[in-house]
Amino acid sequence: MDYLCFRALCCKGPPPPRPEYDVVCIGLTGAGKTSLLSRLCSEGSDGIVPTTGFSIKAVPFPNAILNVKELGGADNIKKYWSRYYQGSQGVVFVLDSASSDEELEAARNELHSALQHPQLCTLPFLILANHQDKPAARTTNQVKKYFELEPLARGKRWVLEGSSTDNLEAVKESFGQFISLLEDKDTEPARI
Repeated sequence: MDYLCFRALCCKGPPPPRPEYDVVCIGLTGAGKTSLLSRLCSEGSDGIVPTTGFSIKAVPFPNAILNVKELGGADNIKKYWSRYYQGSQGVVFVLDSASSDEELEAARNELHSALQHPQLCTLPFLILANHQDKPAARTTNQVKKYFELEPLARGKRWVLEGSSTDNLEAVKESFGQFISLLEDKDTEPARI
């Protein structure tokens, strides 16, 4: 009997590997891409500076690993975003929901461009309305209406959620929904 107990406890073998997905993370400078990804990777938030080119992080979740290629959002970098789209299986778009009207319009234009880009238009999108902890933050419904997501993203698989580095559990839940979209490649398009 002891042998069976020992075998059950010690000889299970390694756990099955988690699926990995390659995703691209885009958004304007200051939207909070680097901060969110650093927090998800349990890295310190001291000394975070905007990404000036691109960075790659393996972000672990219980049911998957996301290999996130974060692209800097400065004007001189945005024009090269499309060079990094190839091979992506999903898109994370981060916007500053508390930004000025001018910056929100620029973010809207970039999201519209990404949703229509030939290499991205069939991929699932996670749209994070970041900085929800700021007083001037727009709600997700305000963002959805302003960005015209209903008509523009019709027929696509997408999730729009509010986010903040102060509420990491909610961010993880948003990524969980996104991972579900990545897993369900053959399902009907949906929106949340």
